[in-house]
Amino acid sequence: MKLLAVETATEACSSALYIDGEIEERFQIAPREHTNLILPMMDSLISEASITLRDLDALAFSRGPGSFTGVRIATGVIHGVALGLDLPVIPVSTLAAIAQDCFNKTEAEYCFTAMDARMNEIYWAEYKKQEDGLAVLVGEETVGPAGRVAFSGSKGFGAGSGWKIYEAELTARLDTFVAGYDASYLPRASCIASLGVAGFTQGKAVPVEQAMPVYLRDKVAKKESER
Repeated sequence: MKLLAVETATEACSSALYIDGEIEERFQIAPREHTNLILPMMDSLISEASITLRDLDALAFSRGPGSFTGVRIATGVIHGVALGLDLPVIPVSTLAAIAQDCFNKTEAEYCFTAMDARMNEIYWAEYKKQEDGLAVLVGEETVGPAGRVAFSGSKGFGAGSGWKIYEAELTARLDTFVAGYDASYLPRASCIASLGVAGFTQGKAVPVEQAMPVYLRDKVAKKESER
């Protein structure tokens, strides 16, 4: 199987190409440069693999939550490619990608992902590592104050930028349930690719018109007078 993935929801920008179990990735932390970087990243991966976009079986993208501009960039790029080639698309959670990277690098069985959502809130989700090593959501993805996050009661590891900004609130809330945390984790296209392939095999691919971003915080899109 051949799948191309993109991720632009945070200050990191990346693309990854999955071919029959092997993944190559381009990754760069470059705030506000995503529109200049993402297409060359994709082109270089395709070129070095000596294939064309028409050889792909599917596409995957980071559907959010995250930066509104960043999420729109990934969505727009994937929509453009998918429409031109009539390829199926697998939307993958940004939070799931962070959890997957955590599972790839640690022995944790549960991951508490927290991303800064501004407005004194975080994007939050808990993930469990399955037997195949892939992250599966426990409960729901939410946005809200760090001191009110919900979790299953299982002991896990914290990952994501929210752990730096809201360390006191999160550690107080989770108390003895968090074994440690690393705020440097950022979503990566390689993890979007892994989860995208799994989603494809599970029948979760959708036509491009159904591949929509997920912002979680609807009120941000409203006018100030409507809040």
